Amino acid sequence: MATIAITLCASAQTSSPYSRFGFGLLQDNATSAQRAMGGVGYAMNSGRQINVMNPASYAAIDSLTFLFDMGISATALWSEEDGNKGKDFGGGLDYITMQFPISKHIGASVGLLPYSSVGYSFGHELVHGSASREGAGGLNQLYAGISGRIFKGFSIGTNVSYLFGTSVYDSYAYTSTGATSLFERVMQVRDWHIQFGAQYSFDIDRKNRLSFGVVYTPGKTLLGKTWATKYDINADAAPDTVSYSKLKGNYSLPDAWGAGINYQWDNRLMVEVDFTYQAWKDAKTAAMYNEEGAEIFEKPTYDNRWEVSAGLQYTPKLRGNYAQRIQYRVGGFYNNDYIVVNNNNVREYGVTAGLGLPVNGLKTVINIGFEYRHRQAHPNPLIKEDYLGITVGVNFNELWFWQNKIR
Repeated sequence: MATIAITLCASAQTSSPYSRFGFGLLQDNATSAQRAMGGVGYAMNSGRQINVMNPASYAAIDSLTFLFDMGISATALWSEEDGNKGKDFGGGLDYITMQFPISKHIGASVGLLPYSSVGYSFGHELVHGSASREGAGGLNQLYAGISGRIFKGFSIGTNVSYLFGTSVYDSYAYTSTGATSLFERVMQVRDWHIQFGAQYSFDIDRKNRLSFGVVYTPGKTLLGKTWATKYDINADAAPDTVSYSKLKGNYSLPDAWGAGINYQWDNRLMVEVDFTYQAWKDAKTAAMYNEEGAEIFEKPTYDNRWEVSAGLQYTPKLRGNYAQRIQYRVGGFYNNDYIVVNNNNVREYGVTAGLGLPVNGLKTVINIGFEYRHRQAHPNPLIKEDYLGITVGVNFNELWFWQNKIR
């Protein structure tokens, strides 16, 4: 049966059984325009587009400009396992970001972005009954960033984020006698996170420009708590909390690096290639035990996550007719995810395309992106997933700091 999930920011992506593991499916801070280019952005810098993927980019904003970008998405997922097929739909508000100048060489940005998403629902038969599993939630990040230009072409920046969110993992058991029990695990995160970035750009000649970008996110132990509760749905009894622990010292996020190279020609053609690496094998995780010391939630296994992505944007003419001023975008990516299921690695690949539609008389651009993604485990494919997504973002570009002079 199709399910519909509408959430605020944390999970605009449709549901996936793979999100049951770890912290769920990870996001990469890309806006709608960047997603249409395969999710690139480490080396991208523009005074007309917000780039949270590398905080060093904020210094490129014009001293009179204010940017606001908001995105929503709609998704569909087709899955298959052992001949059994399913279909799910989702969507919602994806992100809200804004960027503004502080001085001629300093820019800043604030916003709300998803960090990870959890969403799944599936069932299976048991002896004398059946069982089902459901999950929802994820992590959001409320960030503030600042960037400064150190010298011509070189800038550095940082994002400080407040990570927050609650993920709920439910397991139901239905017996042939009509009894129903629920085992529920909850993870609640309230913590701070930081990211550093640097970019260097130079003009090869009058029309050709090259940029390099790097980002680093240090790993850290997580603050928050996790607990497990057992419910007897049919009995008139209070729920029983069978396990409780703090996240500090038991769960952590890994060191992460990203690097990219960006080429621009005549402000009309832009090509970028990015590489991302996250050392999830070094991240801490833990099993859950009840008061008698029995394991009730297995310790998850992680692999190092890496991704290669590439994208292209082309504008036929900057001052031509409407069709010539549209920004045409394509891209693609391949990644080895951090999720490991029964000694199988989860892998993804996808292709993207999109348009940047200018609004006549304004500097505002409506960005529409399309994405196809294939996800499955390896070497045993387990569940095969084909995902289609549409993201619409509105990038407002206003001269809010301009003051008319009356003579």
